[in-house]
Amino acid sequence: MKRIASFQIDHNKLTCGMYVSRVDGDIVTYDIRTRRPNVETVMDTGTAHTVEHLFATLARNAKEADHVIYFGPMGCRTGFYLLLRDLSHTDAIALVKACFAQIASWQGDIPGASPVECGNYSDQNLEGARAEGEKMCRVLEGWQEESLTYPA
Repeated sequence: MKRIASFQIDHNKLTCGMYVSRVDGDIVTYDIRTRRPNVETVMDTGTAHTVEHLFATLARNAKEADHVIYFGPMGCRTGFYLLLRDLSHTDAIALVKACFAQIASWQGDIPGASPVECGNYSDQNLEGARAEGEKMCRVLEGWQEESLTYPA
């Protein structure tokens, strides 16, 4: 059986950051790594869930909204995937930085966190999501297009 692209990356060399995972025509899948795989403790599900709700809402309400296809957590809970269509890498980095900055300072209700809107609405961790936002703002400070390549 053919190995999928994300399993061909040496996870022992991955650090926190934002990487191009794959390109399919005009769709780019970004690997937004918030934890060093197999080194750092993974995100609790409430934190990952809250980051997903906030980031997805913020990205789909940003000026780049028409380019956003998907944002969601990795099963391993060490990061997220962001799929964007027809957006420059520079603009993608700016979008990710802006969303994490907003998450870091989020006040108020978590969008979509009600039993009508979400299948597991009560599993949320806003403090954890804020901490993720703060951490990723530090990690991505100075991140540029050249930084999007996986470590060799």
